[in-house]
Amino acid sequence: MKVSVDHDKCIASGACVLAAPEVFSQDDDGIVVVLQEQPPAELEDKTMAAIRACPAAVIWED
Repeated sequence: MKVSVDHDKCIASGACVLAAPEVFSQDDDGIVVVLQEQPPAELEDKTMAAIRACPAAVIWED
């Protein structure tokens, strides 16, 4: 699994961080930061939950 984001369309909701704080964070403006571009298998469920939770749909799995 590889995680990609469209930083320009991020609305800074933080839903991804709440769902998978090991994989996502936010910068000073609240924009998503990917901490683990290729999260380990044990974080796949949490990562997929974060992708689904994003209200702007700017996170996807490659």
